[in-house]
Amino acid sequence: MSAVDIIGDRQITRPSGLAEEVYRRIRADIMSLKLPPDTRVSVDSLARELGVSQTPIREALSMLEANGLVSKKHFTGYATAPRMDRAQLDELFEFRLLVEPHAARKAAEAMIEADIGSLGAVSGESASSHDGFADMDTEFHKLIAQGAGNNLIADSLARLHIHVHIFRSCFRSEIAEEAVHEHDAVIAAIRARDGAAAESAMRRHIERSYGRLRDFIND
Repeated sequence: MSAVDIIGDRQITRPSGLAEEVYRRIRADIMSLKLPPDTRVSVDSLARELGVSQTPIREALSMLEANGLVSKKHFTGYATAPRMDRAQLDELFEFRLLVEPHAARKAAEAMIEADIGSLGAVSGESASSHDGFADMDTEFHKLIAQGAGNNLIADSLARLHIHVHIFRSCFRSEIAEEAVHEHDAVIAAIRARDGAAAESAMRRHIERSYGRLRDFIND
């Protein structure tokens, strides 16, 4: 038998990090709503679909559980996380407003030139799909937090941003072009080493991001 299991066009080559590859596949299905919020996830069905054993599927689901994307329930197995309600969305953006403007200020003061270049490259990537924009946006905010020297904030934001993009995909599919322009303003301030401007630009970006989402939910 070859090193590749084939199921339709979703074949997975068996690398050393097979569970990580399975994780990426399932995460993409969750973010694209192929696996909608609050839906049972069948380990057996995923194993057949992806052409792998149940072991990497369970490992991947454990990783997704750690990120809050799935939960394991007694007797029923795994299910995708429910969509955020209005209160949860409010709390998430309150947290972001507390930490991200501060991180942007620190990044303007401490981020090395090479990482600023990486930040610009990430923001300049083409985002022709919701998944592409979600990945770019998540990486953009994570790089700023890392540039501020706070990996705890970076890791927390990476997990939170996944839920923001799942929420967004439930209501609107178009790419938020205005968000890209707001990113550019943050980058310009960081490049100029203007901490106050970076903080202000990030706060404005998060407030506008919240405004683009809050009207889609009433509960």
